[in-house]
Amino acid sequence: MASENRYRTPTHSQFHRKPRWYWLLVPTVCLAGGSFAGCHDGPLYALKHTNPYFTMQQWKSDEQIGVTDHRRREELISLAESMPTLPQDRQQYWSNHLTEIYNNDESAEMRRLAVLAAGKSSDGAMMGLIEKALDDENLKVRMESCRALGNRQDEQAARLLAATVGKSQDKDVRHAAIAALAQHSGPIAADSLKLALKDRNPATQALVIGSLRQSTGKDYGNDPETWIAALEGKDVPSQPSRGTGLGSFF
Repeated sequence: MASENRYRTPTHSQFHRKPRWYWLLVPTVCLAGGSFAGCHDGPLYALKHTNPYFTMQQWKSDEQIGVTDHRRREELISLAESMPTLPQDRQQYWSNHLTEIYNNDESAEMRRLAVLAAGKSSDGAMMGLIEKALDDENLKVRMESCRALGNRQDEQAARLLAATVGKSQDKDVRHAAIAALAQHSGPIAADSLKLALKDRNPATQALVIGSLRQSTGKDYGNDPETWIAALEGKDVPSQPSRGTGLGSFF
């Protein structure tokens, strides 16, 4: 009987005889328990998404249903790396697919990689995709478009970069365009970079001078006014080349 009494349900009066601290503690414990037992697989949710084992297992499960973003990302990177070595007909084949990805994919990263691959292609049809990406809503996609234009050695690419340097209100995009102009020689790049030297931001001036060194093959030191004078045709002695000066920026 004594053992049975230990497990007997408390009477109504016993239930109400709990001390005050007990009733203050119960809601706290319930709330704490709820926070651990909430949505997304409970307290292991965050650990699962930082643990590579769980993530890879999820990818394997997802790939039984369809291609995952991880797999698509790897394939786009591989395509971008191999694009310069592909024959022209295969580059044209991929041009249509890259345009479809850019126009229809909601993922900014997939659009960025489509632009990356387009920038490695010699197919002239890819210029339309790259130019469109200059107005993408995502910052990284717009920057990738600038880098892609740097890879294309034609007047249209230089003009698009010059226009971006002149009108972009985003510093990162403008800097990406300035860095890409380093790969273009000729008056379009030189005139655009000369105007950019009037920017009073020291980081921008240093980046512009680095691009001018690579674009012109000349070195007139680190003073913006000296460079402007040289670009305007004034007699300015050049200095021994000290490299492009772009490594610390991009």
